[in-house]
Amino acid sequence: MTASTTRRSTAARSRITAVAAIAVVGALTLTACGDQTNSGSDTATSEGTKATGAPLFDKLPENIQKAGVIKVGTDAAYAPMEYEEGGKIVGIDPDIAAALGKELGVEFVFTSGTFDGLISSLNTGRQDVVMSAMSDTKARQEGLDDTGKKTGDGVDFVDYFTSGVSLLVKKGNPDNIKSLDDLCGKKVAVQRGTIYHDTFKAQAETCKKDGKGALTIEAFDTDAEAQTRVKSGGAVADLNDYPVAAHIAKTAGGGNDFEVAGGQTDAGPFGIAVNKDNTQLRDALKDALNAIIENGEYQKVLEKWDVTNSAVTEATINAGK
Repeated sequence: MTASTTRRSTAARSRITAVAAIAVVGALTLTACGDQTNSGSDTATSEGTKATGAPLFDKLPENIQKAGVIKVGTDAAYAPMEYEEGGKIVGIDPDIAAALGKELGVEFVFTSGTFDGLISSLNTGRQDVVMSAMSDTKARQEGLDDTGKKTGDGVDFVDYFTSGVSLLVKKGNPDNIKSLDDLCGKKVAVQRGTIYHDTFKAQAETCKKDGKGALTIEAFDTDAEAQTRVKSGGAVADLNDYPVAAHIAKTAGGGNDFEVAGGQTDAGPFGIAVNKDNTQLRDALKDALNAIIENGEYQKVLEKWDVTNSAVTEATINAGK
């Protein structure tokens, strides 16, 4: 695989795993669409008070201190990063957020919406942050689309996780897919508005340039829909973060539905997205992330989900390319 890549829109870099029942079918019924509304995640009191033993509470903006919550936009159909179980949003991101909340003395309240609307929900003030296995890219930092055109306000990222990407194909790999170049003349499925979508678009141009046959792309609102298309044979591959692809291959249909084609490439950071004007919140999150790295709570979360190879050693801001 050659192009720079990864889950979640406009430029280049990554995303993670998927729990069996959710991987292909469950997430289809669980993803919220359109405007974001609370989807059964934790609630919090309207007025916050400094929690006992929360050393970083005073670093937060005053409005968040008063509210006692940080509102988080997410796309809860991307297990194990974030998904719904028993009416609650769970996964790696919520667990990391809970650890951050202990340092900051506030609660992170997740609300699910479609992935390609998350940054706009942040910049319109509906959410305080976005935490959704979102790749930190220069384009997102600057509010650019994949052509370099300005499409909205950029965001800052507090980088907390790393991941590369891989192709997910039907079990047995009937089309003998080993790399992006093997997709020329074929049809692929992908989640709309993701970096993976951009990667397939770039590969389609490469196929055209090389005269190897057109690459047809079918884009869906959720990755679960793209997986279903591959499983049915309607598309030869989906593109996903390596841990996600590997977990889907291991668990979906008892391990009989999919397999990973090729290895992991183009590792890059996931970031917690924050409005560029809210530097106080951004810096408080960075301090909190460094705190849980140092006290071991971050490592405990990654061990719980078997993703320790995606750990960062310190918090960084806007490290994506």
